Amino acid sequence: MNQVLMIIMAAGAVAGGIDRMLGNKRGYGAKFEEGFLFLGPTALSMAGMMCLAPVLSRVLGRIVIPFYRIIGADPGMFGSLLAIDMGGYQLAKDLAQNPRIGSYAGIVAAAIFGCTIVFTIPVGMGILEKQDRVFFAKGIMLGLVTMPVGLLVGGVLSGISAWECLRQNLPVLVLSLVLLLGLWKIPEKMVRGFELFAAGIRLLITGGLVLGAVEYMCGFNPVKGMAPLSEAMEVVSSIGIVMLGSLPAAEFLKRILQKPFQILGKRIGINPVGMTGLLVGAVSVIPGLSLYKDMDARGKVANAAFLVSGASLLAAHIGFTVSTEPELLGALIAGKLSGGAAAFLLSLMIPAGRRTSL
Repeated sequence: MNQVLMIIMAAGAVAGGIDRMLGNKRGYGAKFEEGFLFLGPTALSMAGMMCLAPVLSRVLGRIVIPFYRIIGADPGMFGSLLAIDMGGYQLAKDLAQNPRIGSYAGIVAAAIFGCTIVFTIPVGMGILEKQDRVFFAKGIMLGLVTMPVGLLVGGVLSGISAWECLRQNLPVLVLSLVLLLGLWKIPEKMVRGFELFAAGIRLLITGGLVLGAVEYMCGFNPVKGMAPLSEAMEVVSSIGIVMLGSLPAAEFLKRILQKPFQILGKRIGINPVGMTGLLVGAVSVIPGLSLYKDMDARGKVANAAFLVSGASLLAAHIGFTVSTEPELLGALIAGKLSGGAAAFLLSLMIPAGRRTSL
């Protein structure tokens, strides 16, 4: 399966490159360029944390390892609290006592739960209009309810038994319940908390990037044990290469599915923009949310629900997984798609509700 996916992305790179040489007549050349331009944002979001990961794992390990041992979970699962490409993978691998659990936590769980709390929720609540936040929050709650589906499917395909997967995810599931209750009872305070948490992560990542750059240029670093910035940039570069093909391939998939999705939307009561948002969100969260204002209420809830598990699957998360642990690519795709599909279906069963404000 992995080889087939790599061939598809290579074909996307070829198609995008040829279209760019011919003047971008079909739009695939622009996606080819966009894939390469992802290098900057990707480096800003993850390189600093990759440099700091050994230091953080050493410091946090003194608290995390004993605590996770007490509750019967592998300390590597702590990495799932951060996004896959914002330090979650590195922390999971550094803290894990079982390498298989560390890989699962850093790839599958971090791409679902970590991405939601570090990126999707703070970004969504920050850029959406106030009157739309209630639909977004409701969708996030539905996505958290169905998130165990994706975690379980991804875990089994990662080589972990269903029971072991549930046991390892106990801290994640408890925290998800707390987040769900918080979004329901005290949404304004939860939004502020997410914003502060995301700001703290950005400060940490930027600090790591600065220290890594100083060490690279001057050979001096006051924080001992950091990974070299050049090693982090190697991973970033490999992600950029994959994105050269994954974005044109995702654009092709979006185009061929758009008509069937619009037909499906008519039957289930979601307008065309809402259905398009699902496809766009599977590529990147921010462009998907930019369509929010033109969606109907049901589409807004459905899109937010889908993003909990399905966000950024077809671009950044595939690119990161291919460059780090390609053998888990199938588990990542199946986990995120199954969790996103379950959330979407649940959102169709729940009334969208009236437009109110948080």
